[in-house]
Amino acid sequence: MPDDFLIAHNPEDGSRLPYLLRIPLGPDGVVLKAKETWPRTGKVYCHRATGWPSEPDLVERVPTRSCVRRGASIDLVLDRGRENRSQFVLTRARGREAVFWQTARTAKQARPAVSLPTRAAQASPPSRSSSTATSGMPGPSTTSRSPPAAKGLPAGDYAIEVAGRVAASVERKSLVDLVSTLTTGKMRYLLADLSSLPTAAVVVEDRYSAVFKLDRVRPAVVADALGECQARFPTVPIIFCETRALAQEWTYRFLAAALAHAGEETHVETEATPLTSARAASPGEVRQWAREHGYAVSDRGRIPREIREAFDARR
Repeated sequence: MPDDFLIAHNPEDGSRLPYLLRIPLGPDGVVLKAKETWPRTGKVYCHRATGWPSEPDLVERVPTRSCVRRGASIDLVLDRGRENRSQFVLTRARGREAVFWQTARTAKQARPAVSLPTRAAQASPPSRSSSTATSGMPGPSTTSRSPPAAKGLPAGDYAIEVAGRVAASVERKSLVDLVSTLTTGKMRYLLADLSSLPTAAVVVEDRYSAVFKLDRVRPAVVADALGECQARFPTVPIIFCETRALAQEWTYRFLAAALAHAGEETHVETEATPLTSARAASPGEVRQWAREHGYAVSDRGRIPREIREAFDARR
């Protein structure tokens, strides 16, 4: 399967779609004709191409962090700092297939007309005490450790690394930021990026019931968008905590648990090879070794304990 997202010039003369895109999905990738090299100002119309040229005139080659087909769309996350999250939406127009390439900036969140809930859900606060930030990393103030190194993350606000790779990440949001991210359509791109990591979550510094007290946007719009996000990206939970301090506490405990889990998996991988590949020696092999080393052993019957222990010790 192709590993990189490729953009090349369309070799067809006079085409209104001057670029070819190869999406790294499937054994041969998905090849599309496109009008632009990135949806910067609006959605980019794409059309299926017959195939990828044998000697393409490449415009750009970008490593891919994640490329997943979800229903009628393809979520693409590129391994670069900017212009890295996009989505290809497969639909039909006038009975023919149409593909639109969009980003959170160019897409608009759908707002279905639904009735508001009559009762607001209540969130139960965690029973653990709140904590304060330490050197920009969430965690109890009593913890003594060196400040973490500041560097960019592929996704999220906080993360842990194991063997130089991000093992878990958390995106923290206030309710205002959450609403803005949902209604502008940016949340699905953020979740697509987080879902490419081994473990990830979004934690909101407010109650879920606060969603139904919003006055600048219909609460049903936000509630429906949250439900859609969880159904679309079930591996990235969205957790509501009552306060910033409790959200900070949850983030710290989540990352600590993820670190311990990653350590257990690393230990299992390290120890699995000798345990699974080890084979118990047969009695014939033990007898042959014993004779070669001057031990008297019969051709049949039980091998003496001292010989077996000597054989095991030499290993």
